[in-house]
Amino acid sequence: MYEILIRIPGREDVKARLVPGTYRVGSSPACHLTLQAPGIVPRHCQLIATETDLKIADLGGGITVDGEEFRGQTVHIRPGSSIRIGGAEITALGTEENAAQEQKKPENPFASMKQEQPSDPPPPAPRKKEPPAEIPILQVSGIPLEARALVQEIKRLSHIELLKRLNLKRMVLSGAAQEDLEKKARETIHEIISELTVTLPDGVTTEKIERELVHEAIGLGPLEDLIAMPAITEIMVNGPDSVYVETKGVLHKTDMAFADNHQVLAAIERIVAPLGRRIDESSPMVDARLKDGSRVNAIIPPLSLVGPTITIRKFSRNPLQIDDLVRFGSISYEMADFLNVCVKLRKNIIISGGTGSGKTTLLNILSSFLPDTERIITIEDAAELQLRQDHVVRLESRPANIEGKGEISIRDLVRNSLRMRPDRIVIGECRGGEALDMLQAMNTGHDGSLTTIHANSPRDALSRLETLVLMAGFDLPLRAIREQIASAISLIVQINREKDGTRKVTNISEITRMEGDMITMQDIFLYHQDGWGPDGKMTGRHVPSGNLPSFMDDIKRAGLKLDLDIFSRGMLKGEDRK
Repeated sequence: MYEILIRIPGREDVKARLVPGTYRVGSSPACHLTLQAPGIVPRHCQLIATETDLKIADLGGGITVDGEEFRGQTVHIRPGSSIRIGGAEITALGTEENAAQEQKKPENPFASMKQEQPSDPPPPAPRKKEPPAEIPILQVSGIPLEARALVQEIKRLSHIELLKRLNLKRMVLSGAAQEDLEKKARETIHEIISELTVTLPDGVTTEKIERELVHEAIGLGPLEDLIAMPAITEIMVNGPDSVYVETKGVLHKTDMAFADNHQVLAAIERIVAPLGRRIDESSPMVDARLKDGSRVNAIIPPLSLVGPTITIRKFSRNPLQIDDLVRFGSISYEMADFLNVCVKLRKNIIISGGTGSGKTTLLNILSSFLPDTERIITIEDAAELQLRQDHVVRLESRPANIEGKGEISIRDLVRNSLRMRPDRIVIGECRGGEALDMLQAMNTGHDGSLTTIHANSPRDALSRLETLVLMAGFDLPLRAIREQIASAISLIVQINREKDGTRKVTNISEITRMEGDMITMQDIFLYHQDGWGPDGKMTGRHVPSGNLPSFMDDIKRAGLKLDLDIFSRGMLKGEDRK
């Protein structure tokens, strides 16, 4: 934590410790640091503290740092610097570690004595530690980071003024059209910003501030620009001042920010309200989706200690096809042809992988292999699948209402789907007792089902499936569960997210039979890693294992074409297998 010393004439000095964050300073009781001294305005300035650093941003009251006056600027503060705010003085003491080291330095009583004995050679210089890797900054808004604190305060005050001049909720209740609401909000915001008297820092224009205000007033704030950028795959909001994104597998911090916690909450409300879901202190977590199917998770205080948090997994506007995965190196054409035949052959397939590995994307692609002539029922927590067949029924679970009633779980929907004459059942993810109902459906004539599961390997997927079946609440013998799994599941497709951010299908494994109490399986295709390229990307190739699927006769009887050479072409030999 960063320590400061506050001095006000006629009062006792106060030492304060600042945890990382932004602190408003002024004479108003609403400020984080309330200073009652001559010359201090209600909202005078802001202190921006990190674990090792301190900055101060003037909000119009004027500040003096080490005798130099600043207005409308953000200034970096060094340990020992003196900050004059009206009649008060703040001294930057630095971090607790620095202060402790200064206090622990012992005095040397023999410093003045002349040494007669030769001194020992100096100890070797300590190895210089490499600085920690910094997260790259992605410039989106174009507003410099040092000016962001001032912009945030301008936006906060502008929001208050907007609420005074324009009651958007009342206009909605009166039946105003969305276009009229947006037009009126834009006009009012333009009037407010045109009345600004604060000198803006370099790189900040009224147009940029106005654009952010409009997005926060009638849209999703900074999320609007990020959602519109096709290269971004993940958006992570850790409170109003920390917005991160993932692009091309690399994490970036953006220069975007919300005005305050209330604006983050407003964005969450705009996402979940159309879906009939809610978020408040009694229900501080929610799963939702955007109009394009992108998955959204939100969690708010008191559970989140950094403020309202939003995580968005974006879906591309044009759903990825199998050719895209081949181009990315996630799968080979031979593997894709084999999976296409398995889907048409009505084999039950489980896609296994970790969080963010691309399970849903792969499930969506495998679902595209389903024939148009069949009735397909999809079951999801938040509807994400984008099937293009004509005969598709989409079902979505429902959380409990404010009274704790009305919940419809995935398991309820699986049971109901069996009465809807399904040809295929596609479950977005098995994560509970619905795994038992799914296995029973697969074993009673509903072949060709697809689902995903969280696991790190095909063998782990079987163990995970056993655990999920036990969560159904029935005390079934483990052997009975394994026999159900071995009878129902044909293939496990393992997809992993590698260290370089790429996604790879690492295994296509067939479940063969039961031997004793164990389920046996064989790999049909594998991913063989050769090493790492100069650009830090993994190098390797997808290869067949040499094993033939046990259902080759089924493929011939169905009249499906499959080149048998794909099971041996490029197979690893000798030392390459190690």
